[in-house]
Amino acid sequence: MEDKKFALLIDADNTAPKYIKTIMDELANIGVATYRRIYGDWTAENMSSWKSVLLDHSISPVQQYSYTSGKNSTDSAMIIDAMDILYADGVDGFCLVSSDSDFTRLAMRLREAGKTVVGMGKEQTPAPFVAACNQFKYLDVLYEEAQPKASKPAVKKQTKSDSKTKRTKEEIKRDKLIAAIKKIIEENSEDDGWMYAAKVGDILQKKNPDFDCRNYGYKKFVLLLQGLGFETQRRGAKSDSSAYDVYVRIKESK
Repeated sequence: MEDKKFALLIDADNTAPKYIKTIMDELANIGVATYRRIYGDWTAENMSSWKSVLLDHSISPVQQYSYTSGKNSTDSAMIIDAMDILYADGVDGFCLVSSDSDFTRLAMRLREAGKTVVGMGKEQTPAPFVAACNQFKYLDVLYEEAQPKASKPAVKKQTKSDSKTKRTKEEIKRDKLIAAIKKIIEENSEDDGWMYAAKVGDILQKKNPDFDCRNYGYKKFVLLLQGLGFETQRRGAKSDSSAYDVYVRIKESK
């Protein structure tokens, strides 16, 4: 099967050079970047750190002067290029890298045209932009997950109140995910309660563009399901093959 073609458009004003490998690795999982463009005012001193990164990854810098102080001038250039690429109809989708909500309408318009839109940005990216994409990847989360444990900065010692607040937030996030998965299984499972795990993942991704099992500390979706307390079952495995399908259901209370 031929790889899907994507236009990779990066807002340099809202993205750090250290995330470029994460961006390229994530995009490689779903397709190939036929367009690779990054937008910013390259005359600014703070943009010099991008130089070697762009050369290493064959990304074309697009100059956009900052005509007005305090305004993000890259937005309009990125939007115009995206629409030109859309009308040329040479790609299957777009990867918009920014944490700026100003790209929300662009993402919606590209989806209306039948294109797959993958957004990438930091965790504080506004919800409307996240929801406008087919998928959304949190670069800071994925970047930290990829770092060797020894190289991670020491964690500041937390007070009991801080630790309690953090645990509460994590528990709320986990409980919401469990509830969402349960609802999907209840609405789509077979009569015996079992449902194809991959289908659960597909529906969950469509309802929550920013869903990624790595955000919860798991490499694979099946491991996440098991970690959340769901019952899983392998089907179709043969003695001469490692291929099998995984089904999931809500674990019965005893």
